[in-house]
Amino acid sequence: MGSDKVLERSEALEKGSEKVLIQIEDMRKIYNPGENEVHALDGVDLTICEREFVAIIGHSGSGKSTLMNMLGCLDVPTTGTYLLHGIDVSDMDDDELSDVRNREIGFIFQGFNLIQNLTAVENVTLPLIYRGVGKKEREELALRALEKVGLSHRLDHKPAQMSGGQQQRVAIARAIAQAPPIILADEPTGNLDSNSTMEILQILRELHSEGRTVILITHDNEIAEQADRVIKIRDGKIVSDTRQDRMVSHDLEINQEKGMEDEKNE
Repeated sequence: MGSDKVLERSEALEKGSEKVLIQIEDMRKIYNPGENEVHALDGVDLTICEREFVAIIGHSGSGKSTLMNMLGCLDVPTTGTYLLHGIDVSDMDDDELSDVRNREIGFIFQGFNLIQNLTAVENVTLPLIYRGVGKKEREELALRALEKVGLSHRLDHKPAQMSGGQQQRVAIARAIAQAPPIILADEPTGNLDSNSTMEILQILRELHSEGRTVILITHDNEIAEQADRVIKIRDGKIVSDTRQDRMVSHDLEINQEKGMEDEKNE
């Protein structure tokens, strides 16, 4: 379907309480076109509004990672339309996509992706250097972000001196330092124990409550249930899209607070 129809749908949705942030129409991603082609995405239609907390769940090979790459402007579809804030990003070149990522999206990955010989502060400030942020401002942004994730007492620690949960919190601080409107988290708890998992999910919930759009990619039903909306993908197609009422459990709050307190006492 053409971009005119996408715009019409976006305008209709914006009459509701929230403004449309992401509008995808008939998105397809084909690898190895020809006899052995693979349809990683097969006609995906998806709308995400500002301030939503969305989980996208699927097993390995379902297409969820490909969809994440599209949502994060890390790749472009073979066909279809992707409007982000009303701007078509589906046929942008690499430089244009890089500008969109820097401006709009904070990434959190399963593997943390921290530089081992840098401290927590240095890991958070490094991307800000590449974005042209001045020294004083980037230091202030890094300190504020690390304080937000409960690591003001670990500023000078390197990754090897921190637990997995602490490293992931540094990665979150790096993602939110410039307050991007979208947080895209790819299996952010995949390498963590249960207590650290609860801490990270609570941080994501807090970021959402502050007004950010959070998109969580996972294969775990329990993790997905922490979101307000759960989208299931299978064989490159969205097979269900449900909204749910959710309350943060008492145990979740206790575990998160206990974990933070234990670290301060170390």
